[in-house]
Amino acid sequence: MHGMNYRVTLPADYDMGVIRRRVATRGHLLDDFPGLGQKAYLIRERGREGSPVNEYAPFYLWNTPQGMNSFLWGPGFRSLADDFGRPVVEHWTGLGFTRGPAVGQAPRAAARTSRPLARDTDLPEVIARELAEVAELGRSSGLHSAALLVDPRHWELLRFTLWEDAAPEDGPGAERFEVLHLSRPGLDAIQEGRQW
Repeated sequence: MHGMNYRVTLPADYDMGVIRRRVATRGHLLDDFPGLGQKAYLIRERGREGSPVNEYAPFYLWNTPQGMNSFLWGPGFRSLADDFGRPVVEHWTGLGFTRGPAVGQAPRAAARTSRPLARDTDLPEVIARELAEVAELGRSSGLHSAALLVDPRHWELLRFTLWEDAAPEDGPGAERFEVLHLSRPGLDAIQEGRQW
């Protein structure tokens, strides 16, 4: 499993209806995309849910690097770059994944929480603890799914969760999003639990 996210920050007075219409007319195009586990079409609106910005921020969980590469070097990403400029694409390797009780429902909210891993961090201990927390989270009412990911270049740990309704507060640094659509062609193929 590979995680991928890019953020398109938009002007404070931007009509977010443009993004809503874009997702409503184009979101289904990845519903059968090979190699994709799931793509959450995320937005934040300035002044709502504590967001300081207007932002379009799709989040992907890929089952294969071939699928991810096919998307990045194909017409889908090119269309986004043509419309908004080419964004920085963040990328993480998967550590763990769980399906929640609401996995069969369409999620309406998401949360993304990242934290740095200090140089003196005992990585196996921290990862084991975080994986246990994600497994426990998997029993939470309203949880669609949760992924634990790591960027070993910047030593950043990231937890990404999807929720049937509102995303609960998830500690300092948590960002909350509205989910406009979920493409999930390979969700059933994402390995649950630890990824190694």
